Amino acid sequence: MAIVRWEPFRDLVSLQDRMNRLFDDAFRSPQRAGSEDEWALGGAWAPVVDIFEKDGNIVLKAELAGVDPKSVDIRVENHTLSLRGERKAESEVKRDSYHRVERSYGTFARSFTLPNVIDTESIKADFKDGVLQLTLPKREEAKPKQIQIQVGQ
Repeated sequence: MAIVRWEPFRDLVSLQDRMNRLFDDAFRSPQRAGSEDEWALGGAWAPVVDIFEKDGNIVLKAELAGVDPKSVDIRVENHTLSLRGERKAESEVKRDSYHRVERSYGTFARSFTLPNVIDTESIKADFKDGVLQLTLPKREEAKPKQIQIQVGQ
């Protein structure tokens, strides 16, 4: 059985994320809020992400199925990583023809605060099978180094 490190604030971070999404939905732009088109197209949405550490890098994976990678805007400014884009509804199918609409369409925006140890000049982005993967390398001085002990003779 694997030992899992207990993180007491993990649930609070998850709750904060849910609350942020709730307030984002409540206070989105007035020209779009409550429009019939927005309801029919599933309302506002934000892609789900996984963030983890691998091989000394921080990796962010965002589910962007149905999003054209050319429409995704990735920016880093003041240690904040921003993802913006749009998933467009299929125009060849008329709205009256739908029986059910569960996938969300429209614009999205997500922002993440980056730690100071990230080398923002070396961030790499790959898009494969509807998943955007950002590799955020740490600066060399931030990586742990092994120090040898010299034994006096």
